[in-house]
Amino acid sequence: MGTPVAVEAPSPSTQYGVVFEDDGATGYFYGLDFHREGNPIADALHIYNVDAVTDKQLPTVVQILWSTDGLKAALFINEYPHAVFDFDARRGYCRTGFPPPDQHWTDFPHDWDDNALELFR
Repeated sequence: MGTPVAVEAPSPSTQYGVVFEDDGATGYFYGLDFHREGNPIADALHIYNVDAVTDKQLPTVVQILWSTDGLKAALFINEYPHAVFDFDARRGYCRTGFPPPDQHWTDFPHDWDDNALELFR
């Protein structure tokens, strides 16, 4: 954490994708729709501020999991779920609940809900 990196993961079967980005100061998870004109970013989820992470010096493993239908993506850091995009429901979930959602994509807040992980069972 705190080292600039971007991890991209296109859906295996739809026009969607996700990117986890740590720019050295913050970590964000972006939901992408490659059918959008211009900028493909549909929504963004704040994951962390590097300054607030107590164990940032430890090695970090970032994993992105897609559902079998290719419409839901989850971000895991060190095997802990941090965010979910449900492209079918046009909804994003993250532990910080920030930022407010892009009103062009959804009206749902970004508040975390453990039930979002049920989308992958």
